[in-house]
Amino acid sequence: MASSETQPRFGQSVKGLLSDKVTSCSGDVIALTRQVLKGSRSQELLSQAARNMVIQEDAILHSEDSLRKMSIITTHLQYQQEAIQKNVEHSKNLQDQLKHLMKQ
Repeated sequence: MASSETQPRFGQSVKGLLSDKVTSCSGDVIALTRQVLKGSRSQELLSQAARNMVIQEDAILHSEDSLRKMSIITTHLQYQQEAIQKNVEHSKNLQDQLKHLMKQ
């Protein structure tokens, strides 16, 4: 009789341990799944950051090129301004000469 009483308790004990083990394994699988998803999301974020960096690098290169062109244009405009100033001075001299000639 002692063995028949021990048998159900042993069976219940094994079922309880098995249930605990299944619950523990389920928790581990859920934790592993979360970690894999987090790693996948991290990879997506890194890929997006790399794409954004390439886009920014291209924009920086384009900006540098635009600044170089603007510098060249500024230099040309300065040359043109100097030429215009010389022509204005020269025209004033010519006007003065014409006035002097008209008075004679």
